[in-house]
Amino acid sequence: MTKGPDFKTEADLCAAFVAAIPAGWTAYAETAGYDILLVRADGLQIGVEAKLKLNAEVVVQASKEWHHDATAEGPDFRAALVPAGQHIKGMADICAKLGVTVISMTHPERIEQRYGWRPPVFRPDLPDKKLTVYWSGEERGWYDWCPAKRCALPEYVPDVIAGHSAPVALTNWKIRAIKLLIILRHRGFVTKADFKHVGIDPSRWTRHWLEHGADRGQFIAGRHTPDLKAQHPTNWAQIEADFAKWAPAEVAA
Repeated sequence: MTKGPDFKTEADLCAAFVAAIPAGWTAYAETAGYDILLVRADGLQIGVEAKLKLNAEVVVQASKEWHHDATAEGPDFRAALVPAGQHIKGMADICAKLGVTVISMTHPERIEQRYGWRPPVFRPDLPDKKLTVYWSGEERGWYDWCPAKRCALPEYVPDVIAGHSAPVALTNWKIRAIKLLIILRHRGFVTKADFKHVGIDPSRWTRHWLEHGADRGQFIAGRHTPDLKAQHPTNWAQIEADFAKWAPAEVAA
């Protein structure tokens, strides 16, 4: 049997993992400082950091610094996503002591070559809300960090690539900025009232990214206006589809 394909990049690894997650979970790429923030239907969260090799770097990234702050946000569980087939016994033990689950991901094409069918491509299974103990039945389980607050989620699921070397995140600030730019496109200009409506500071926009319009107090697009539609085409379309829900009444009418 010939050797099957490998994951070429961390983005490939993340894409295969996201494609394999079961129903009831949503993957938020590049969210809350994680490559992937998995969110179960009932709100439970797993922060996932991906690396092509299980090493100290990914363990540190997955565990992240713990500030002993009773009000700190964080996911319920933390995990390191790596390709299967590595000799990870020692590192897995270290991860267990740190409360980090190691998820071993097999390339989908390789698992079909070997078995001729599709068993689960990653281990261990994700936590089942029916279980009172988060244990996979294998040597590695899930370790509940019991955060005071879970990670804040953006209004929309990011349309970005998880694990990219230069990730572009969909932050709440960027969602507000997209709303401002959609108002700008619909009406042709924005005012200070529009900045207040979407909840964004106008300083940088009025000084660097927009130009003064024909009337005092109006700002129009200029050559330095950021093109967030190109960065987030899917999210832009979703936000624009909800225009009547969030736009100022005089613009939405």
